[in-house]
Amino acid sequence: MAAAAPTTGPATPHIPVLIDPLIAAVSPVAGIWLDGTFGAGGYARRLLDAGAARVIGVDRDPDALALAGPLAAEYGERLRLIEGWFSALDVLAGTPLDGVVLDLGVSSMQLDQPDRGFSFQKDGPLDMRMSGTGPTAADLVNGSSEAVLADYIYHYGEERAARRIARAIVARRPFGRTLQLAEVVSSCLPRPKPGQIHPATRTFQGLRIAVNDEFGELIAGLAAAERALRPGGKLAVVTFHSLEDRVVKRFLLARSGHSARPSRHAPESVPGEAQFRLISRRAIAPTDAEVARNPRARSAKLRVAERTAAPSVPVDRAAMGLPGPKDWWREPA
Repeated sequence: MAAAAPTTGPATPHIPVLIDPLIAAVSPVAGIWLDGTFGAGGYARRLLDAGAARVIGVDRDPDALALAGPLAAEYGERLRLIEGWFSALDVLAGTPLDGVVLDLGVSSMQLDQPDRGFSFQKDGPLDMRMSGTGPTAADLVNGSSEAVLADYIYHYGEERAARRIARAIVARRPFGRTLQLAEVVSSCLPRPKPGQIHPATRTFQGLRIAVNDEFGELIAGLAAAERALRPGGKLAVVTFHSLEDRVVKRFLLARSGHSARPSRHAPESVPGEAQFRLISRRAIAPTDAEVARNPRARSAKLRVAERTAAPSVPVDRAAMGLPGPKDWWREPA
């Protein structure tokens, strides 16, 4: 099934999250940067305006690149766009980089387009694929066992009622539309109080992460950035939920010579040669003013580090605290 045709743009203006503190943390901006989650181009534009000689924009979503014509025309040869996955950013770049920016999770454009199947508030096909290729959320929901569904909803969505929801999904499937699934999920949970999130939020998050292998992509992307960055190059990562932030935090702690244990009971690792220097030991959060301007920033965190001259090394995935099982589509019959 092909990805939905691009619309004229997102329903709401795209506001890059934490962009001001990001630019401040990585300044002075110069040389060649790579934006591994190009989206609407907000980060790329600010990097170019801040002094980057060139930005390489990478996105697995062909719709995002199809909408980037005006931005590409504005910046000309200073902006190079590539359809691809940021897990291969070092290969796609083809040159040492002075900086890498990753803005994780689903984009505003994807949420705002019902035909992409990410939204539980707008009806559309149950898709959720960022690239438009591979198995869909409908394939996952209709073809996985109750146990596998519950694991993904619990581990990736952090939904306490995962087993109850998975049981209801199996009893009511097949599913083909987003609102059809959201209604069943909502029926398993209490009606939300004012100010609480939609009952289907966590379930949709868990399914989306599984469909797009977001944690596998994240670990591979962080390792690729380590390989691509020249000494002194900056890595800036914006996350939107605790699971993403935990992985990024543990990666940067481990790579900066600090312990990155999956639990306090695990043995502490022996510090080795550091591949990164932490620019900010703690995550940078949005100000109240930014959240007021852009409510989607409320859960965002920014982590920034500087590449050292130490050689890159393989990632110990077990030490990164990756949640849940893997490869739902390979589940034995």
